[in-house]
Amino acid sequence: MTSGEAAQRRVLGVMRHAQAAAAASTDSERPLTDTGVARAGEAGAWLAGLGVVPDVALVSAAVRTQQTWQHVAGAAGWDVEPTVDRGLYAADTDSALDLVRVVPDDTGTVLLLGHNPTVGVLGQLLDDGSGDGDAETLLASGMPPGTAAVFDVPVPWVEVAEATLPLRAAFVRHGG
Repeated sequence: MTSGEAAQRRVLGVMRHAQAAAAASTDSERPLTDTGVARAGEAGAWLAGLGVVPDVALVSAAVRTQQTWQHVAGAAGWDVEPTVDRGLYAADTDSALDLVRVVPDDTGTVLLLGHNPTVGVLGQLLDDGSGDGDAETLLASGMPPGTAAVFDVPVPWVEVAEATLPLRAAFVRHGG
């Protein structure tokens, strides 16, 4: 790989927040449970083990997603200030994908941290079927709290669309 090709390598991480408390004064204020904190740390260590270091982190404004980000980033050793997006809380897949498409083209790695059903549908929608078969099977089993999927992005961000990205790996822990 030439240095020009390396500079154009893009990676997209799509992650669901970790397990949250069943109730709070509003849904958006639900904090992580102890299990959620542990799973977020596991996901961060897993992402770091893959060499994923986001240049841009798009994080829902909900308390549970911001806390997930803190624990993922802490476990991964990342020093990245997230872009907290209020719209991501209730975004559908098209809106979430629009956030990815407007990322500057020279950005190498993006992590989108949000909610189901959006991130689960987005993960399956983006998969072009040419990636890791075991990861595809894991992702097809659902996207429980704390799940992360990592895609290689062979196109400019603006061209990311349905069935355009090979799934490199998935982190799924059922039960929180």
